[in-house]
Amino acid sequence: MQVRRHLDLEDIRLSWLEWHLSSGEGEKLGVEPIATSGKTMERLLLLHGLGDHALVWSSLGEYLGGKYHIVAPDLRGHGDSSKPKQGYTFEETIGDLEALMNHLGWQDAHILGHSWAAKLIAIWAQQQPQRFRSAILVDPIFIMKMPSIVKLSFPILYRTLETCKGMGPFPSYDAAKSEASKLGKYAGWSELQQIVFQGGIEEKPDGSWGSKFSVAARNGIFEEVTRVAGLTNPIQIRTLFIQPEKGVNRTELQLKPYKSNFTNLTVQRVPGNHWPFLVEPDIFNRTVAAFLAA
Repeated sequence: MQVRRHLDLEDIRLSWLEWHLSSGEGEKLGVEPIATSGKTMERLLLLHGLGDHALVWSSLGEYLGGKYHIVAPDLRGHGDSSKPKQGYTFEETIGDLEALMNHLGWQDAHILGHSWAAKLIAIWAQQQPQRFRSAILVDPIFIMKMPSIVKLSFPILYRTLETCKGMGPFPSYDAAKSEASKLGKYAGWSELQQIVFQGGIEEKPDGSWGSKFSVAARNGIFEEVTRVAGLTNPIQIRTLFIQPEKGVNRTELQLKPYKSNFTNLTVQRVPGNHWPFLVEPDIFNRTVAAFLAA
């Protein structure tokens, strides 16, 4: 069971999903709790990747919700959160997350990030390590600073990267659905994947259909990931690196920056592609649960 919540910050409204809020925390926030366990639960913050939204964590949230207080925000520019025309730096996104944790009364949490958000975790962990009980990186991308010439390839990436191909615009809902069903993140077109697709699509003012992920967010985030290095200092936080068999990190050379900078790192290989939580959710959920329980 999950509920949708909202928080108005200085410049945006942040929307998030929450699983199994304890009675004490619910009373403090002035909201109806989901669960009334009578005890404070371990806290788990789930951060989606580029172009996705909080619903991608539905299976994991249901799987762990009885043991953890789980929050999964739609990051700025995504899902049901605000979509400003600018403001997509790591600093601003981390500021949103700091404000959310403060609002929840969380001093720390286990923090999981996928893809671009895994790079965000690495940066955040170097700045505010006290926020992390542990970190989980799911198939990170663009971890190092990129040469400025890479920007010339952005128009090609916008057309070819799977997370961008699903943005649209599409002439109809059925056209958007047809295109989505061909993408690797929706391989198998399971009930979970259909729910995620439906939660991330909307009709535009001109009658076309497209992703809730904004063009401004896409452009701003691509600019930021090339400009900022994700690993500059050692990170001592206990960390799990989830390496999908068909993900973007398949070789020892790609893993080397993580093994060199994370001093307490476990690498766990799992089946699936860049979105193992959507294509192989059962194994993914058990992998995360085992790490958190260890």
